[in-house]
Amino acid sequence: MELSLKTKIVEPENKIIKNAVILLHGYGGDGDDISMLTLNWKRFLPNTIFLSPNGHEKCNINPTGYQWFDLSIDDNDYILEESLKSEKIINNFLYEVKKKYNLKNSQICIAGFSQGCMLSINIGLTSDEKYGCVVGFSGKIINKNNLSKRITSKPQILLIHGAQDAIVPAHFLLDSKDFLIRQKIDVFTKLINNCEHNIPIEASSHALEFIKKNINK
Repeated sequence: MELSLKTKIVEPENKIIKNAVILLHGYGGDGDDISMLTLNWKRFLPNTIFLSPNGHEKCNINPTGYQWFDLSIDDNDYILEESLKSEKIINNFLYEVKKKYNLKNSQICIAGFSQGCMLSINIGLTSDEKYGCVVGFSGKIINKNNLSKRITSKPQILLIHGAQDAIVPAHFLLDSKDFLIRQKIDVFTKLINNCEHNIPIEASSHALEFIKKNINK
């Protein structure tokens, strides 16, 4: 079965697949970029397959990279509309992954960076069946009013942010945490000092420990 999105796949060395981590890249990135996280993670998650799909659109500001939704137009309604289209595409991809590898939502972690984080949160909270966990790096809630009306699931969530992030400022971490707490969702947060808009080793390590605790082994 072919997946609908071009995907970097890192399979477990023992070929026994009991879990999956889906990695959604940021605006202008690609699956190869974010799959670098697996270099460390795969040693500690031996029965896990890692899938890092490319966004379905070429990025408007970086034609060598991809986007999950367009950010070139500064209009909140437009961004919401485009992000909802992307959710459908990613949800279809997740359906394919579950069917191909015979997995349930509880065996899957959805993780993302920046734009990928935003979508990971939305998809995790609007699924019919709870995912094992959601991990978000350097993101935010796309539209709190819209999302609050669509919540159907409450997975464990970890949000990590760089204190010196100038692309998605760190106050969005607190803003997202406040929103999730108000929705009675278990959310854990980590602010990384001296960190800009990236994923340093400290952030990667915190995420790994969280994933190990929350997806079936």
